[in-house]
Amino acid sequence: MYHTVSFAFRNEDASIMTIDSVGWQNVSHPKYRCSSDARPDYGHVVFQYTLSGRGYLDIEGRTFELPQGHALVVKVEEEHCYYYKEEDSEPWEFVWINIRGEEANRIWDLIIGKEGHVIKRGADSPVIQELWNIIRLINQEKVTDRYRLSVQVYQWLLTLVRSSRNADKEIGALSVTTIEKCKQFIRANYALPVTLDQLAECCGINKHYLCRLFQRFEQTSPLSYLKDRRIEAALTMLRTTELPIADVGRKCGFDSPSYFGKVFRQYMSMSPTEYRLNQLEFPYAAIYYE
Repeated sequence: MYHTVSFAFRNEDASIMTIDSVGWQNVSHPKYRCSSDARPDYGHVVFQYTLSGRGYLDIEGRTFELPQGHALVVKVEEEHCYYYKEEDSEPWEFVWINIRGEEANRIWDLIIGKEGHVIKRGADSPVIQELWNIIRLINQEKVTDRYRLSVQVYQWLLTLVRSSRNADKEIGALSVTTIEKCKQFIRANYALPVTLDQLAECCGINKHYLCRLFQRFEQTSPLSYLKDRRIEAALTMLRTTELPIADVGRKCGFDSPSYFGKVFRQYMSMSPTEYRLNQLEFPYAAIYYE
């Protein structure tokens, strides 16, 4: 028995990365098999994530189970087969996306090289939530324009790459929201004497837990993130205003001119005055550290 919500797209535009098919499916029939030697979509890549039940993947002479929370990551051109077994009592429920384009193949090489052909993600992880968003755009908002969908696919792939670089540190949507809330507070208040206790209170969590979240997701600390934003603001102010150096430092949250100069030199290997005068080497109105 099949119960399916799926969408396919057919066009000859090879200049951009596009969706071939995407959807949700619930399989309980033993004849469900997707074998590379029987597929016409050569050159495509496939991501298929188990919501419940279990599937199986044969590739490179091995058989991998695909239980809940696991996804297969395969290139159609690779010899493989993924399927459902009759002896499994529970149906195999999954979401998938099939993508065509050279960039998708390049990113698949990165993912497979780091994690292999089977990866693990939480159902509330940004990767899976972004995939559901693509399905929702097509199913509910009736978005079919290939250029708009291409933007969504690129965004999803970047989310996948980011999570793969931190595969052992994947965190849920609630934690991502907490981090974004902290970052927004910092961007709005970098000129003030912000403390770690204030940031934790803003987010409603323990400061030690906040630091762990930041390190896992941003590879930095909340206070280092704050320092980056302060230096960014100072770089812009030095180029777009004639304020004295001490005033620039104070307006960017540095409590003393000497500390401002010390931190600035750590970033730019020169003093604020030298940077203000050195427009040939750094002809930018702004520099960002994110």
